Amino acid sequence: MSDRNGAFMHVFVYGTLRAGEVNDISAAAVKYRMAAPTLIGTAKVMGRLYDFGAYPGLVLDSEGVPVIGEVYEIDDMLIAVLDQIERDYPGDDALFGSRDVPVEVGGVDVTCRIYPVSSRAVAGMAEIASGDWVAHRRKG
Repeated sequence: MSDRNGAFMHVFVYGTLRAGEVNDISAAAVKYRMAAPTLIGTAKVMGRLYDFGAYPGLVLDSEGVPVIGEVYEIDDMLIAVLDQIERDYPGDDALFGSRDVPVEVGGVDVTCRIYPVSSRAVAGMAEIASGDWVAHRRKG
């Protein structure tokens, strides 16, 4: 999918890593002088999205709602940066984990790294019924 040199993978981002958000994945790549990610398209995964205040948390759940996000092709070196962003929350080093899951983008299944939260982490958190963090945050 890319003419860049190096190893590549795909990532599905649903919250602060989305374009224009506080941890915008493209800005993170620039900050660490890495190859810019390539937007493959918007996509949805089934789950439940929760409001943690400054960021959302996704619990994957086939009985949930479509959670909206973006799929990017990234240089695999960027994974270390994403791991740091997603796991570096004070008080809970294990809030986010990472999984590789199939995500349909433009009619094609693409294996994507995704950063869901554990179901125990969402106790007492408000669910975002729309499944869209950006729309939810903008409503404020």
